[in-house]
Amino acid sequence: MKRDLRDKVRYLLDDTDSFSGSFTSFSLLALNILFVVLYVLHTYPLTEGVRSAVWSLEVGITAVFLVEYLARLWVSDDGLRKVIEPLMIVDLVAILPVILVLAFPQFGLFNAGFLRLFRIFRIFRFFRVTQDREFFWGKVSESDLQIIKLITIIFSIFFVSAGFFHEVEVTQNPNVEVFRDSLYYMVVTLTTVGFGDITPVTNAGRWITIISIMAGIVLIPWQASRIVKAWSHQDKREVKCDQCGLMYHDPDASHCKACGAVIDQEYDSRKGDYL
Repeated sequence: MKRDLRDKVRYLLDDTDSFSGSFTSFSLLALNILFVVLYVLHTYPLTEGVRSAVWSLEVGITAVFLVEYLARLWVSDDGLRKVIEPLMIVDLVAILPVILVLAFPQFGLFNAGFLRLFRIFRIFRFFRVTQDREFFWGKVSESDLQIIKLITIIFSIFFVSAGFFHEVEVTQNPNVEVFRDSLYYMVVTLTTVGFGDITPVTNAGRWITIISIMAGIVLIPWQASRIVKAWSHQDKREVKCDQCGLMYHDPDASHCKACGAVIDQEYDSRKGDYL
């Protein structure tokens, strides 16, 4: 019985073919988008009523993500290894600030700078969606998946850099008041436009700018090269050589180009093409 329940929970968390699995994945994605929006809202001047409503929403979403985190640990066959997976660490870090505030309200941790920095990492939860080619609307091609990953990386660099920049500059820089100002600065800086109307005034802000530029220089071309590689294989057949294991061969290939072994491809004589 327990095993059956674990399999059902695992199916809900990982499957995107069924309605229930797709609904679960889509709901978690929608909640994560709202989670990120709530972080941005915290940087704006809000009335006490609105701020209280935002906090209540944040607590509710954190509870859902905590249940998801514990469920992923429960259904895993190797709990210890699962804990140190990058996406599991991101999941924990994303909800940790709210948990600590609720656990230790007497310390006034809500406004603690290091906790606000943790909340920025919520954006990395979006990488869970790009783990494989299965999406809510079906299976995408490898090249489309790489494009989605590139967009996610670019957006993440902009958002995380802007979040860090805002946290270190907001109390010192008169030109940085809300998250929009920091995001504007990072987009202008990382795209090399450089208007100069907003510049860092703290050493931390300068280092964050340097690290962000370096991250963009390394990660964006790296992901772009994977897109080019995927495009170069678009006309290849996803056939595996039984002899050497080489994947992707020309549509009309009868032998493996690596080892020369015979490749078994089905040919439709009516269409004059390989299946």
